[in-house]
Amino acid sequence: MAAWLSPAAALAAAGAVTVAGSLAFATAAPARAWRAAPRCRERLGVLRPPAMRLLLAALVFLGATIGALDVAAIAVAQRQDASWLAGVLPAAFSAAGLLGGAVFARLQPTTAPQPRHLMWLGAAYAACWLPLLAPLPAQAVLALALLPGALFVPLLTVASLTVTRLAPPGTSTEAVGWMASAIRLGLAGGTALAGPLGGHFAVPLTAAAGCALLLCTRTAPKPAPAAAATATPV
Repeated sequence: MAAWLSPAAALAAAGAVTVAGSLAFATAAPARAWRAAPRCRERLGVLRPPAMRLLLAALVFLGATIGALDVAAIAVAQRQDASWLAGVLPAAFSAAGLLGGAVFARLQPTTAPQPRHLMWLGAAYAACWLPLLAPLPAQAVLALALLPGALFVPLLTVASLTVTRLAPPGTSTEAVGWMASAIRLGLAGGTALAGPLGGHFAVPLTAAAGCALLLCTRTAPKPAPAAAATATPV
């Protein structure tokens, strides 16, 4: 919309959609029926579980991929002399995420997400950035950006469900706040790093790899405790 109409029209449309979406969410039956659970005040609060801290760190890297993508889209558009790509590339990434999220919602298991789901999605998300390192024409870059885009929402969904499951009783709202802050911190960091590095796709790839590594660390099985020695009667 910024390219076809005006930046002001795009900003107004984004604001209108945000307000409409917020109202739809706030007035939905699950949101109106939700009630806060009692909680015990602790020094670390929602950050008390070690797995929570690792997962939030992984979400910082996940957010960095999006921040770096916006800069990479502008850099590719300049190199390819295709100004349309600067706006279309992030839009296509988001549209693929919407479609991937809808498909995942229909196919996701009925049980709570397991650690292995985060590990698999994180590894696949990082791998999908690899083809974008090759020097490709604008149309190929646009097509390949759909791959990580389609996995972003499923990965974020499983991470969100895991965050709320790890949160101690009565801290779900705080947990969601930490999750949103972690993603936005990563988004800002990815944007800041991608600029000086020329908007190369190596930046979102590195961030996605860091996210996958932390998810694998969080899901790594703990060593089994040593078996207790049995006393031999004399």
